Amino acid sequence: MDLKNKRVLVVGLGKSGLSAAMFLRAQGARVTVSDSRSAVALAKEIPALLEAGIMVESGGHGLLTFRRQDLIVISPGVPMDTPEVKQVVAFGLTVIGELELASRYLLGQVVAITGSNGKTTTTTLVGKILSDAGVPTQVGGNIGLPVIDLVAKSTPETVNVLEVSSFQLETIEDFHPRIAVILNITPDHLDRHGSFEKYVAAKERIFERQGAGDALVLNGDDRVTQMSAARAKSEVFWFSGTKAVRRGAFVRDGVIVWVEKEGGVTEPIMPVSEVHLKGAHNIENVLAAVCAARLAKVSAESIRASVATFTAVEHRLELVRKLNGVEFYNDSKATNVDATMKAVASFSKGIHLILGGKDKDSNYGTMAELLKERVKAVYTIGSAAEKIERQLHGVVKMVAAGTMQTAVTEAAKAAAAGDVVLLSPACSSFDQFENYEHRGRVFRQLVDELI
Repeated sequence: MDLKNKRVLVVGLGKSGLSAAMFLRAQGARVTVSDSRSAVALAKEIPALLEAGIMVESGGHGLLTFRRQDLIVISPGVPMDTPEVKQVVAFGLTVIGELELASRYLLGQVVAITGSNGKTTTTTLVGKILSDAGVPTQVGGNIGLPVIDLVAKSTPETVNVLEVSSFQLETIEDFHPRIAVILNITPDHLDRHGSFEKYVAAKERIFERQGAGDALVLNGDDRVTQMSAARAKSEVFWFSGTKAVRRGAFVRDGVIVWVEKEGGVTEPIMPVSEVHLKGAHNIENVLAAVCAARLAKVSAESIRASVATFTAVEHRLELVRKLNGVEFYNDSKATNVDATMKAVASFSKGIHLILGGKDKDSNYGTMAELLKERVKAVYTIGSAAEKIERQLHGVVKMVAAGTMQTAVTEAAKAAAAGDVVLLSPACSSFDQFENYEHRGRVFRQLVDELI
């Protein structure tokens, strides 16, 4: 892909947009960046961009700017139905995302992992397993490091382990992972995709370029991903925490096992008791990681050693501290209802649950029975608070906290020894925080300051 002297517009200056702009400029492209935020809000980014010879359009998107380009690269946070994007697509201009751009330059094999929940844990674990086994490994994508930043250090021997989101998959063309993993698909981001069917279609794009020599790993316990198998051209492998599968990883008599061929020899990997992650959903994540690692030819012994030393990733059921017999857990990355339900199911009872943030067109009522069984009180925060309180009215004690500080303070006061204070918001963070990491850091700080 020759970019020299090509006019390229990068839309959205998040992490991936900034990295894409710098990469494109280094390839000799004539780069412009466009962001809806003001010049004041972009004060940290603008000087470096101007110094690199990149033009900056802030405070909105100009249609004329869009029309004058040879290529447009949009950030994951920019919807394809943005008016300017829709118009230039209609004019026949090429619009891709940072993931697609990076994939055209990235050397080595790709292991791509998506799903509504568990992506970060599974991606991190797969990266650790491969790295521990001596495989040249890079980890990036939606996990925090833009894929374009992996290009410079990639070699033909590199295995690039990528967490990919539905937003990133919307804008691919030729992205082709050697191993693709779909952990689960439950309602999420409906405010962006418009319907669950469109969300599923975006997730399934992860395997649309795969062929007979590639592998697709699917959740045998997830009804939606089971249906995805019929649309795959690649070899399908399964993981399940509840039953045996024909090909893939499952639990038998308390032991995680792997079978590569239907009717083949079942290979023990490790006892479930050696997994230090909390919750049944994390056993599924480990099973998916086992599939990816065995398909990448890592030995059972090496996988066992890596998994046995793996602990929770930041902001994912992360134990912050224990105070007066009360455990405080940071699960800020639970940005949808299904993720929160899995977190709540990880504890038997005595939960003080902090819920809320920016609503994503979610149905919080689906949590009612589970909350009634295990939760003592819900502390609502953010712009979704009123909707949560309405949909869960009469189910459990509700405390309209409003802010994280009030929620932590009130939950800590009410909790007794043996209880759990759990931040698992079921919402995005963008009403009160920069992102879920910022939300999690604030929670940790407030918990650490408790006396």
